Amino acid sequence: MVSVLCLSSPALAQEPTPAPDQPLASAAQEARAQALFDELRCVVCQHEAIADSPAGVASDMRRLVREEIAAGRTDAQIRQGMVDRYGDYVLFTPPMRVGTWLLWFGPLALVLAVGSGLWLASRRRREEPQPLTADEEARLAALTGTPGDGPDMDAGAPHP
Repeated sequence: MVSVLCLSSPALAQEPTPAPDQPLASAAQEARAQALFDELRCVVCQHEAIADSPAGVASDMRRLVREEIAAGRTDAQIRQGMVDRYGDYVLFTPPMRVGTWLLWFGPLALVLAVGSGLWLASRRRREEPQPLTADEEARLAALTGTPGDGPDMDAGAPHP
């Protein structure tokens, strides 16, 4: 008996199936609700709109949006209510303010910084090698065993 209870406990811990959505009576109100569903992110799935999410929280959010529309709230009031409840993250397009500047401008700043770095690196002048001094020519000749009468101008040509 205990083993059956232990084996069935993961199945009991799963989230219950959400109740089916009840659309609004007015087609215009339901269209507003559907448009809002596409703008709001499921806080559980994090990459899906509440319109597409099967999570119970998304079902609760859809129900809440419909209740707010039926109560006569505007779309802006409903969005603000969701932000108050779940934070800016619930919106697929977060508002532009100091706290979200990194989200808005971070990728652009990164691209500009990398591009500037590459441009500066390509503009940097390479230092031309200086010819050897007479002293260095003499030391090189002593190390290689060749006569030290100066640089060999025909160094690339094969010798017979």
